[in-house]
Amino acid sequence: MTTTTTQAAPSAAPRAEGRPRTPKEGGAWRRRAPLLPALVFTIAVTQVPFLVTVVYSFQSWNLVRPGSQHFVGLRNYIDVFADSTFRGAMLNTVVLTVVCVLVSMLLGLGLALLLDRKFAGRGVVRTLIITPFLILPAAGALLWKTTMFDPVYGLLNFVFGTDIDWLSEFPLASVMTQVIWQWTPFMTLLILAGLQAQSKEVLEAAQVDGAGRWRTFVSITLPQLSRYLQLAALLGAIYIVNSFDAIYLMTQGGPGTASTNLPFYIYQRAFEGFDVGQSSAMGVIVVILTLIVATFALRLMFRAFDVSGGVK
Repeated sequence: MTTTTTQAAPSAAPRAEGRPRTPKEGGAWRRRAPLLPALVFTIAVTQVPFLVTVVYSFQSWNLVRPGSQHFVGLRNYIDVFADSTFRGAMLNTVVLTVVCVLVSMLLGLGLALLLDRKFAGRGVVRTLIITPFLILPAAGALLWKTTMFDPVYGLLNFVFGTDIDWLSEFPLASVMTQVIWQWTPFMTLLILAGLQAQSKEVLEAAQVDGAGRWRTFVSITLPQLSRYLQLAALLGAIYIVNSFDAIYLMTQGGPGTASTNLPFYIYQRAFEGFDVGQSSAMGVIVVILTLIVATFALRLMFRAFDVSGGVK
């Protein structure tokens, strides 16, 4: 009679408790360790001040009245939403952001289509077009205020033969013009990268099939650019919503509050009105609204781009 010995199969995986760290995991931590100082620095300069701002938003504190600091709960938030100037500044911020993003994207699309073609001096033209984006926002605002919109020596009045005080009669439109001028080159570069990334074989096949330029643009080029347009809209909105330099240097939020946006109004409440509590509440509200919009926009972006970074 033959006796068969059955051995227990080895465990498929080691025990979770007390399992030694594998060399692969140790290497991953060694690769991440140099990033820890940057992470700590980022938390220290961004998250800690925001937490302090949240704490101040629940307090009534005016710097010109010593000893006035005390806890008021949600009173600051209620007063902020009841403030008509805050609502007007929020409306101006939305109008400024939407108009500047849309117009700069359309202008950037047109310039990118022109620069995608081969012509003599294309490199020089590309360099000149991106120049406004390289100028500091404060310098660009002063440039437009003194050389373009000046009612006496401005180039606009000289060209059109008028004597309009643009910054007084059209304050928000003047600010939007300067912001569009500065952000159109960024949109142009981003869209131009999308144009140069499209397959030349597909364009040649469409041309062989008899598709015209408009049909090729609508059916092939525009769907290819949709991901880049979404990215341009997201990045442009994040930066333009925080516009401060142009308003501060060109209009000071006026006349009255006609061109006041949320960052400038928060500045006024904090550094001119010395109201720490309400300005902190405004800042928290702006951050929350920005996070909501950014989260929605990022979800659209994740649908267009793979997690690994590749374009779908």
